[in-house]
Amino acid sequence: MRARSALAGTAAALLALALAAPAATAAASGGGHRHDATRKAVQAQVALGVPGVTLTAAQGRHTWSTTAGTGDLRTGAPRSAADRYRVGSITKTFVATVLLQLEAEGRLSLDDTVEKWLPGVLDTNGYDGSKITVRMLLNHTSGVYDYTEDPAVLETYFSKDGFYAHRFDRISPQQLLAIALSHERYFAPGASWHYSNTNYLLAAQIVEKVTGRGYGEEIRRRIVAPLHLTGTLVPGTRRTLPEPSSRAYGKLSRETTGPTYDVTELNPALAYGSGEMISDSADLNRFYRALLGGRLLPAAQLKEMKTTVEVEGAPNARYGLALIDRQLSCGVHVWGHDGGIHGSTSVAATTADGRHAVAFNLNGDWAGDTDAVLEAEFCG
Repeated sequence: MRARSALAGTAAALLALALAAPAATAAASGGGHRHDATRKAVQAQVALGVPGVTLTAAQGRHTWSTTAGTGDLRTGAPRSAADRYRVGSITKTFVATVLLQLEAEGRLSLDDTVEKWLPGVLDTNGYDGSKITVRMLLNHTSGVYDYTEDPAVLETYFSKDGFYAHRFDRISPQQLLAIALSHERYFAPGASWHYSNTNYLLAAQIVEKVTGRGYGEEIRRRIVAPLHLTGTLVPGTRRTLPEPSSRAYGKLSRETTGPTYDVTELNPALAYGSGEMISDSADLNRFYRALLGGRLLPAAQLKEMKTTVEVEGAPNARYGLALIDRQLSCGVHVWGHDGGIHGSTSVAATTADGRHAVAFNLNGDWAGDTDAVLEAEFCG
């Protein structure tokens, strides 16, 4: 298992997040022959060892769902199309949307510095908040170290012994930031690209400074409530998944073999601002379709969000402001985000006009081929 990807996604994970476990039966609802390729790609994930998969696609007014595999390895219960799950770094698109709404309201600018909104926060170990902008946080060109790459964090929260001893720890954003800033920056601000969860920890804090409310409350007020996303929440320190949901499984090891552990319950505060949220496939489709369709942002801000930079090692993907532009083998471009956290790998992708969307989740974090599912849905 790649521990960084298991928390909230990395550069490599932008194109392929992984997982695996025992096979089970497949179920589907709606649709017809047009979805055969997607159904087969979902079933293939179970053949690769993934415990289970849930997927919902939407095109125009048509919605279609399929599931495969197991939602609970102990009871054998199948996955459900209505499953809620931890969405990991998909959280970042919600945070970026709120910041761009605030820009549209004239309350901040993407060119504002971190120093303006969080004075003194980045003034140590070679960091300079006066040279890092909000835009650099959102497109990962700030150079700020990713706290999830810290060796002690990896040992404490991603090894078997560490996870079960510390999964309910109450760790603050300030503590996470201190871990990041104990390491030197990756590069000078704006000089390159490196995926860093610390960027969105800072972005969430800027939302709170500008609005005077928690970033989760702003997501609820501005996105969740208006779009009626009934399966979506920012859980804070809540340890459990709301029903309906499946169990989540991980290897808690850098290896993809060995025992499989139930990692469903944890304190998601470790992923503050960068990967904390819970949702379901139908809600994710509704969110990304509304976003790409221009219902959440004015045209100027949506254009900013879709202004991309090169992603090292990913020739067919570019990164905007928490939006990945991915070109598939058939030439179709889809926009969205991937997300990984303990025991959960999620992908949401939507065509540029917002008409065709898919969102799916694998309830494991160590094997699988998410690219194949996207190819099947949009090219198959």
